[in-house]
Amino acid sequence: EAASSNTEVLNIPDGESLATVLTAGVQGTISDPRPMVTFEPNYVPASPPKMPPLPPEQLVAVLQTSIKLDILEGNIGYLRIDHILGEEVAEKVGPLLLDLVWNKILPTSALIFDLRYTSTGDVSGIPYIVSYFTEAEPAIHIDSIYDRPSNTTTKLFSLSTLLGERYGIAKPLIILTSKNTRGIAEDVSYCLKNLKRAVIVGEKTAGGSLKLDKFKIGDTDFYVTVPTAKSVNPITGSTWEITGVTPDVEVNGEDALA
Repeated sequence: EAASSNTEVLNIPDGESLATVLTAGVQGTISDPRPMVTFEPNYVPASPPKMPPLPPEQLVAVLQTSIKLDILEGNIGYLRIDHILGEEVAEKVGPLLLDLVWNKILPTSALIFDLRYTSTGDVSGIPYIVSYFTEAEPAIHIDSIYDRPSNTTTKLFSLSTLLGERYGIAKPLIILTSKNTRGIAEDVSYCLKNLKRAVIVGEKTAGGSLKLDKFKIGDTDFYVTVPTAKSVNPITGSTWEITGVTPDVEVNGEDALA
């Protein structure tokens, strides 16, 4: 409404400039940096990435580019994951990941879990990761996800059965975060922080979204990208979206490991 009654906005000649002005206006009006208006005459909707039909060994080789593992001095494990796998992929490569990664982490005395570079992931991966750091019983309600298009809420619970052993609840777990920690990784951090299972070290996270969808505006080359789902934590009753996850120990992202 504000834009359509503003002659300066109406007189902007090119689509890209108009999209930039509309984005700033919308974000400012609703105090949310996530919605965006874009002008994309050549936009082709991306089909969701399908798992390549690779043999598991090759699939793991692909995955290992986004996983880094180390055992540091004092028997401290270090695990960096740049993409949080979903259920479907985890089931295909689970046994191999156990051998290559998890079974090396299990004997450590403490774990540093590096999510400073994790900006992508799958919602179905949240209960998997959280469950490795909780007990098998009782099931814990870890998150509720409200989906706007279907107007439904899905509760996520910890899993009673997992591939391999759990890390347990006694050994220290440190999660490293940065301003680039986004979406699913923020959810994992927020869940484990509020379950009092992890200490968060680093920067406040991005305050992104679980799910963003892009909609064409009428019969134009303009698109609006908006969050279409939200997380509501059962412990806090609120969310990490927009505000981000506040670390327990706040330091620059690049200094978090040290």
